[in-house]
Amino acid sequence: MEFVEQDGVGVPDALQRLWTPHRMAYIKGQDKPVGEEADGCPFCRLPGLGDDADALIIARGELVYAVLNLYPYNPGHLMVVPYRHVADYTDLTPEETTELAEYTQKAMTVARSVATPHGFNVGMNQGVIAGAGIAAHLHQHVVPRWGGDSNFMPVIGHTKVLPQLLGETRALLAKGWAEMP
Repeated sequence: MEFVEQDGVGVPDALQRLWTPHRMAYIKGQDKPVGEEADGCPFCRLPGLGDDADALIIARGELVYAVLNLYPYNPGHLMVVPYRHVADYTDLTPEETTELAEYTQKAMTVARSVATPHGFNVGMNQGVIAGAGIAAHLHQHVVPRWGGDSNFMPVIGHTKVLPQLLGETRALLAKGWAEMP
């Protein structure tokens, strides 16, 4: 990429800018449910959109579904979400708990087969104080990790560089999911 100097206020520097305006919706909290109600909850709304590709849904189970994170930490960052609007892990039924665990395992298996990550971060943030962006609807994160995937961009620039568009990532994972036994 060629450095292009822009006229304006200030002293020009040698830094290039990577603009990520799509993240502003996340920063401002767009579409986050305010209370415990399912009204307006994106995790309740997504399964009803009809087109799984548009909703970034990778696979559907009987009680849970797997969906790409709209604001991923890494390529392939997905979430396993119960259809039922429930906030706390202890409120899941035994059947929901089992399917959530099975889908988490399958998500890791699929990611390994299509993207060969070196490891994973798997977990859920329970409550706003614990970092849950959408605390009213439980969701389990599955984040593929590679050696060196954390670099100066997020540390200094507060920017994550992702080498693949969400639609491409969703298609790759959905195909791998469908091919897994």
